[in-house]
Amino acid sequence: MTRDRDAYHASMFPAARLAAPLSRRRLLLGAGAGLGMLALGAGAAPAQQAKQRFEVWIAEFRGRARAKGISDAVYDRVTGGLRPDISVYAKESAQPEFREQLWQYLNRRISDWRLMTGRAAATQNAALMRRLQKDFGVEPDVLLGLWGMESAFGELVTDPDHMKPVFPSLAALAWGEPRRRKYWEVEFLNALAIVQRGWGAPDEMLGSWAGAMGHTQWMPEVWLNLGVDYDGDGHPSPYSVPDALAGSSLYLIKRGKYQRGLPWGFEVRMDGVPTKYADARAWRTVEGWAKLGVTPAGGGRFALPKARARLWAPVGTQGPCFLLTQNFYAVRSYNPSMNYALAVCHLGDRVLGGEPFITPFPGGERPLTLAEIQEVQRRLTRAGLDTGGVDGRVGNMTMRAVANFQRRMGVKPDGYAGLDVLAALRQGR
Repeated sequence: MTRDRDAYHASMFPAARLAAPLSRRRLLLGAGAGLGMLALGAGAAPAQQAKQRFEVWIAEFRGRARAKGISDAVYDRVTGGLRPDISVYAKESAQPEFREQLWQYLNRRISDWRLMTGRAAATQNAALMRRLQKDFGVEPDVLLGLWGMESAFGELVTDPDHMKPVFPSLAALAWGEPRRRKYWEVEFLNALAIVQRGWGAPDEMLGSWAGAMGHTQWMPEVWLNLGVDYDGDGHPSPYSVPDALAGSSLYLIKRGKYQRGLPWGFEVRMDGVPTKYADARAWRTVEGWAKLGVTPAGGGRFALPKARARLWAPVGTQGPCFLLTQNFYAVRSYNPSMNYALAVCHLGDRVLGGEPFITPFPGGERPLTLAEIQEVQRRLTRAGLDTGGVDGRVGNMTMRAVANFQRRMGVKPDGYAGLDVLAALRQGR
């Protein structure tokens, strides 16, 4: 594996004008550790605001743990020698260095590499996907999209560049993070409960800096309350592909109100339809939208005319527009970003053979092919800019290398490996 790992949790985009609040499933990682806006540069870390030394806090917190049924033996096992990972404060407060336009964000995440990896995962797990669909009613495209966005189809689950033991992070946040301390205290207790139940060992519970774990990035609360033992080994685990996808199916149903047999939405045209309707707020039936002049982007007639949907034009009516059903919002419950949900849904469609959006993005361009991205990485490396490897994946190190090359070019360093960067590299600039 190369050192250049994908940033994989979408969060916010200027195009959607969305702030990303605290998700019930997990805190968006660092304003996204994978990202509508990519956190490539850490802002100044605020000083932790604990009222007491960490060792004192650990000793006093034992009472909270006992009250929740955590035995002293488990508490000692977890906290003995535990040191807070104070790097989490910088990660939580990090301000994104680069902002991607929606088409750039989609291009980077729905890349040749990810599609190839996803199609292999879909083939390998075809029987599992059929079983999940039968048992839960969640379509394979949605589950594949989530899996691909959250852990690159499992590539990042135990990757030491992304995943660390969660207890040092959760303890640091519960001890010294001032804004959401109560939330972090509860998640620290939830993680202790997982050990108490025998579901996970402290040193094997690897996750993001915020404590999200496994193939579909469960916070401890989700593991406890929505975990499913789908592989039959006696306990649920986010590190098991069957358990992770089953638990996320249950999450979509219970917290996202996912509806069996309903597609996530349709790409549409809204020629002549007033733009005021495209705010993704008003619900109408699909046939009701058709009466206003909304038409399928590919022509023909709409399926499911009685389904309720909202109309959304993420970059304006000259770009791709969509009718969105409740199942789109079920995906959005996983991460409160419209653009994240769109990327999940489109990635899942593409993995299963779907086509790109019919309407192009204004000002957009085609994504680089796998071979072209590898060429960019090779040429950047030759130019003395470390990409972490030549694997066709555009992660943090490649984006930083691209940005440094763009500075040499004298252009805005947005970190996007596009056609202009490839052309400049070929010209030896």
